[in-house]
Amino acid sequence: MIERLRQTPLEEQKLEIVERKGLGHPDSICDAIMDQVSVRLSREYLERFGAILHHNADKSLLVAGEVETRFGGGLVKEPMLLIVGDRATLEVEGIRIPVNEIAIQTAEEWFKKNLRFVDPERHVRYQVELKPGSPELMEIFKSKSGVLGANDTSAAVGYAPMTRTERIMLKTERYVNSGDFKKKFPESGEDVKVMGLRKKNKLHLTIAMALVDRFVASERDYFRKKAEILEEIKRFVKANADFDEITVDLNTLDREGSGIRGVYLTVLGTSADGADSGQVGRGNRVNGVIPLNRPLCSEAAAGKNPASHVGKIYNLLTHRIANHIYQQVPGIAEVYLWLLSQIGKPIDQPAVAAAQIVLKPGHPIEPLRKEIEEVINLELEKIDEFCMELAYGHIPFG
Repeated sequence: MIERLRQTPLEEQKLEIVERKGLGHPDSICDAIMDQVSVRLSREYLERFGAILHHNADKSLLVAGEVETRFGGGLVKEPMLLIVGDRATLEVEGIRIPVNEIAIQTAEEWFKKNLRFVDPERHVRYQVELKPGSPELMEIFKSKSGVLGANDTSAAVGYAPMTRTERIMLKTERYVNSGDFKKKFPESGEDVKVMGLRKKNKLHLTIAMALVDRFVASERDYFRKKAEILEEIKRFVKANADFDEITVDLNTLDREGSGIRGVYLTVLGTSADGADSGQVGRGNRVNGVIPLNRPLCSEAAAGKNPASHVGKIYNLLTHRIANHIYQQVPGIAEVYLWLLSQIGKPIDQPAVAAAQIVLKPGHPIEPLRKEIEEVINLELEKIDEFCMELAYGHIPFG
């Protein structure tokens, strides 16, 4: 189905709200770790049995620990708890797969690589609750064909292009969590959230950034360093975004004169160390932002298996197809791509594939239909290759 939408492209609308949760946000931690667990399980299954077996490691809760923040460096009183859950294939014809060990090792490696001050053995406890799947769903994986049946009836939607607001949200968070930024401002923690509000052509960003207490000597030192960080963020945003007016606020809950209680400090660089828990599916959409003006899929892609779970496959594929349509077909201002699966039916044969097109002025839809159909069909024909890219973690998202 190809339909023309007679609406104003989001870039031209007066109001836009976009959110981006950063690397060390508790929700982002859950998404990233659980998807790496799926990647590691997929590789283990492929290497040992030649196929991706049934698993969905898409349920996780990061329970906040307890810390005492202090100027000059606080202490961890109780570690965080990472609960890893849902389903996995634990045994094949008497051969045991070390699922629990893989999950814990994967989480520890992620913490070591991404959060400078988290010791995954001292600061995190692990509870793995990966159980065998239902017999009916496991039967899907016995198919000898390259394309499996969908293990759920689910819909997804992707879009293109990203707006200026969406792009600067991504760029800003990635910059403040870059190696260069951390060298210049070691006190800046990885737990960052950026909320963007565009009114007409004016952009306002509200940023929350945890500061690491070992680098902050006093309340006065905190506000001095916060001011330096804010100026650098303003410089970056203005250099990388084109708006009539740009304003940025940082850590707006802070209250001077309230001492340690009036500043945003963490011991480990993430609020999960003692203040905020995290959960899979509450973080960024697969294209890296939470765009409130856009239609959104209700599925959390992170951790779902890449062979049959359309909650993952279609979530990412819709964005890929939408981008290819926008890049390859002239005259398009905006495209929304929808895919709907039916449980048990081959994933390359969706119940519906629909493109909703917002056209540039003076471009009719009829001459474009065939080109749009060709892009969709080509991507569906290559879906087995796409699934293998997902299985090996070659398509980053979130």
